[in-house]
Amino acid sequence: MHTAERITLTRLPSGVPVETTVHTYGSDDDGPTLYVQAAQHGREINGTEVLRRFHERLDHEELSGRVIAVPVADPLTFDNVSYTTPEVVDSVNPNLNRVWPGDADGSLHQRIAARLWEYAGEADAIVDLHTGSPDMLTHTVYLKGDEECRALAEAFGTNLLLAEAAGDDADTEWSERNFGGKFRVAATREGIPSITPELAHNKQLVEPAIETGVEGMFGVLEHMGMLGGDSGSETETNWDGTVARNHLGRVTAADSGLFLVDDGVELGQSVASGDHLGRVFDPTTYETLQEVEADRDGILYSVALESTVTAGQTLVGVALLDVE
Repeated sequence: MHTAERITLTRLPSGVPVETTVHTYGSDDDGPTLYVQAAQHGREINGTEVLRRFHERLDHEELSGRVIAVPVADPLTFDNVSYTTPEVVDSVNPNLNRVWPGDADGSLHQRIAARLWEYAGEADAIVDLHTGSPDMLTHTVYLKGDEECRALAEAFGTNLLLAEAAGDDADTEWSERNFGGKFRVAATREGIPSITPELAHNKQLVEPAIETGVEGMFGVLEHMGMLGGDSGSETETNWDGTVARNHLGRVTAADSGLFLVDDGVELGQSVASGDHLGRVFDPTTYETLQEVEADRDGILYSVALESTVTAGQTLVGVALLDVE
């Protein structure tokens, strides 16, 4: 069984409703409920295409339980092909992924979160589909130390998993950027295992990332016992990838200039602390401003592809291995 419900998330000053569609597959009478959404950030569209293909390929007769899918969680940013809303729309909370579980009487994004939480808050597991940047490996983020979240991430099946520390165990950036209001974090704190896959490039439909996402969705269903009538019993996952610590390990630009990456530097390679990865130079005087080196042993999961950089910008990201 499949239903598509058009719902109002909030309203604009003119009275025009901000709407989206909630798809529901199966029934909660015979198994668990999985909630999945895409496009919290409007330029991150690969997850939206994942859900369209999932819709086409799902065998309704095989499904045990219920899947609730929202292909466009934030129409405000989707229509602007943006990460956050323009200031005039929500100057208080421009990023939907910082206000969960929301507030029905709050700002526009808080109201959107509260409306979607009516569906997500009753789920047994959550997949929050995001899209990384062109200079980032596809990976899945989960809460460090939470075994149910890790099992869900392994079931989704990306080659790289990033364990994100939270609260007092996290980097100072956690509080500075209000990461406690992330959808995945809020859900996990409510006892709902949740993961955030980051599927390749934003603003582009990238075929390998989309297929990874579709396969990941079915992997999660199998893990939750929602395929083939094996309702309610989680299955083991034969995942054999890499687990690293969260993506706050960054080397930033000490000054503005042009960033030239060393030959042979590739995403996914192992690096050691002190390895030379590139340099930043002044394009007018040719002076080298910074020798860019890895700040830790680990996996190179991001490298800036746009060469013009400003002071403080992330140049490379190194995810730390051995998080057990």
